[in-house]
Amino acid sequence: MTTTQPTAQPALQPTTQPTTQPTAQPDAQLPAQSAARPTAGRAATAAGRRAVRVTGGVTAPAGTDSRGGDGDTAVARRGAAASTRSTRALLTCAVLTTPVFGIVSLAQAFTREGFDLLRHPLSMLSTGDLGWLQIGTFWITAVLTVAGAIGLRRAMRGTPGGTWAPRLLLVEGAGLAAAGVFVMDPGDGFPAGTPLGAPAGMSWHAMLHMAAGSVAFTALIAACFVLGRHFARAGRGGHAVASRLSGLALLLGNAWAMSGGRAGSLTLCVGVLVAMAWVSVAAAVRRADLAQGR
Repeated sequence: MTTTQPTAQPALQPTTQPTTQPTAQPDAQLPAQSAARPTAGRAATAAGRRAVRVTGGVTAPAGTDSRGGDGDTAVARRGAAASTRSTRALLTCAVLTTPVFGIVSLAQAFTREGFDLLRHPLSMLSTGDLGWLQIGTFWITAVLTVAGAIGLRRAMRGTPGGTWAPRLLLVEGAGLAAAGVFVMDPGDGFPAGTPLGAPAGMSWHAMLHMAAGSVAFTALIAACFVLGRHFARAGRGGHAVASRLSGLALLLGNAWAMSGGRAGSLTLCVGVLVAMAWVSVAAAVRRADLAQGR
């Protein structure tokens, strides 16, 4: 009989399932990323500081240096305050023109021997031994007028009449200075001992004095009317009327004197002082406006 051998079955091998391992992130990258964030923040903060310094901003964002902006603002405020003070000082010069010219001239008119305001113009006070007093008065008044014109230019900038009123006052100041350089001739009993009546002829310096006076008077008259327009546009009707009446007073007073009218030197004196006084008032008004921040 044939013996049958059992067939050997291959041993079953256990099935091995692949084990999934978690992916490990390199630990070295984490510190690098953490370090990058503060570095970027510091760079942004530094850039913000530089921007504030360059632009001179008034208000700095949180976390930045605001010293540059605050410093610029403080400097600007100090500069504005200094400018206002200097402008007010210049306007004070304009306020003083009439008292200086009027008081010194009238004091001489009433005290110097032989002078008669009904016959002699104030300019004739420049002659004689004490003529230097009136010459100096012309020059000082001219300097005050020019300084006041500069102050009015600053105070009236951008307003109606703000250009031409100061320019006309500058012309007036130049005319007053020239009137002090070129003096009139003695005549009609002044200085004391001079023959009565008008001089037989007129010297070259007397003619230049007359020309300088005409320029100064014309500029002052025009300035009064320009100031009238300025005040009218500003809604100050009373000031506007006073400005125009002051210019008219000088216009008529000078015309009467030039025509040889009786007491023409007196009418000219009144007209000049009235017009000058109104310019002083206008400067005082603008000075008060600056003090009130207007």
